[in-house]
Amino acid sequence: MIVKSDRLKHAILAALADVELQRILDTAMYESKSVNDIIHETKISHTTAYRKIRWLVEEKLLFVDKIVITEDGKKSSLFRTILKTFTVKYEYNNVIIEAEQNVDTLRKVTERFFSLDE
Repeated sequence: MIVKSDRLKHAILAALADVELQRILDTAMYESKSVNDIIHETKISHTTAYRKIRWLVEEKLLFVDKIVITEDGKKSSLFRTILKTFTVKYEYNNVIIEAEQNVDTLRKVTERFFSLDE
């Protein structure tokens, strides 16, 4: 798909320019991860990880895949990427970004949508 939204284009370019954002996206691409899992795997500080994950969610590059209850009774969100690959092309005064949707994410969202009817 070709990304039309200027806001999403800017978000993708910002994410690709930031090594920590890239690591977060890499970690949550194939499997849903909690913030603690992301922190552990990426070695990013807690405050930075929470801030960047919130930004990725706001910019629609990451979404809450599911919410689980931990052993100690706390809610924990599991995050997953919405897009899988990006191809960026610059032509005179125009940035063209092609993105491939994360198929597993698309399938889960579709399943949830259709399960609301039942």
